[in-house]
This record gives sequence, structure tokens and C-alpha cells, in this order.
Amino acid sequence: MTTIVKIDDEVIDTDGFIRALKLSGQFESLVEQLVRERLTVRAAKQMGITVPVEEIQERADQFRRIRGLHRAADMNHYLDALGVSLDEFEAFITASLYEEKMMDRVCSEQSVEEYFHLNSPRFDSVEVSHVLVDTAGKAKELISYLREDPDSFAEMAREHSLAETREEGGVIGKVLRGSLKSDVEAKVFNAKVGDLLGPFPSADDSLYEIFAVNGKSPARLDDDVAAEIRRLLREEWLMARAQEHVIEVR
Repeated sequence: MTTIVKIDDEVIDTDGFIRALKLSGQFESLVEQLVRERLTVRAAKQMGITVPVEEIQERADQFRRIRGLHRAADMNHYLDALGVSLDEFEAFITASLYEEKMMDRVCSEQSVEEYFHLNSPRFDSVEVSHVLVDTAGKAKELISYLREDPDSFAEMAREHSLAETREEGGVIGKVLRGSLKSDVEAKVFNAKVGDLLGPFPSADDSLYEIFAVNGKSPARLDDDVAAEIRRLLREEWLMARAQEHVIEVR
């Protein structure tokens, strides 16, 4: 086994390192990331996408500048410390360029627009605020008070909410479908502007949440929606690629 770290006489080898990753729950995400990268590069090559030498050199130079590796000797020392050869570094840079070019095609402007027009109701949004408290009694008392004085919502959030949004008066802002728990989402998206909703208990009844609907907007292809569509296009494309291969994790 290859030694990764040595502390006095204690050796941490590759087996120990992988075991630690598995026990810490990080192994699966790293493997998933690696598989996604390899699937993307393979697909790019199969589609005939090419990466010119000039682009590889430009990206390598950018890598060096960012890390302050201005001389060739600095770069060589850097790679030696990592135990990475120049060929391996070039392969890494080339793979990253293949990924970018493949994703540029998958998430092209035309693809984003088409996805939006086919799924526009999915991107309706609402603007909401919330208050989070730790007892059912407090939640019921608050919502009763807020129904009588809805303009005090921000004040009540600052005074009583346990959420990080308390300093902003409970304002969450614009949310898309899929951003909230399913039971909450259904009621929020069907509510009218100005409606108070809740209290909604957490799964273990330890917290209770009240929502105020501040605004509703029909789907619009703005920067936030476009970014979400690109994420969805990437995920759907990668899912389809994964089904084309036999992937085994050992």
C-alpha cells in the first residue's frame, strides 16, 4: 500500500485513507464527482469534441498564475510535492476543458430556453418570510397575533424567530418550486399575497414555522431561473449517461 501520511512511526496508507473517507461519509461524494467527470469526458470525446493544444497551454498558464507559480522550476516543485507528473497534470487540465465544452453544449442558451418553455410552471416563484419557534403554543400565539396585525411580521420575526433570517425580519425572499418541504410548498404556492400559513411542525415536533406570502411572480427566464435550469440539464444529462454504463464501486 502507498503511504499518504507518516506521523513518527504511524503510517496512514491508501487503505486507511479510503476507510477514513468511508466512515466520515465523504467517500461516496468524491466517487460520484469522479464518475461524473469521467462520464462527461468520455461523452465529449465520443461526440468529437476536441481540445486544442493552445487552450491546454492557456489553461495551464492560468493555473500557474493563480497559484503564483511564475517560473517553470516553481511549477515543477509544486507538482513534485503533490507526487504528480507533468503528463498527469496535462491530463487533468485537458479533462477539465473537455468537461467545460461538453457542458457548454448540454446547457446552451437554446437548451435553456427550450427547457424553460416546456416547463415554465415549474419556475413560478413566491416571495416569503417566516418565523421559526420552538413550541406549538408560542407558534399559535404568534399566528393569532399576526392575523390581527400582519404588518408586525418583521418585528415579531426579529423578536421571536430562531432562524438565521431573524435579522432580516424573517425574509427568505424568492423561492422556486422544490425549495420548500412538499406540504408547505403546496400551500404556499396556492396562497394569496398577504396570507399567513402555519404553524408547520418539523418532523420531530421540535420546531414550528409560520410563513407570510409577500408576493407571487409567474415564471420568467431571469438569471436565477437560467442557473437552475442549467443545473437541471446537467443532472438529467448525467443521469442518462450513467444509465449507459455499468458502474461498480468497490
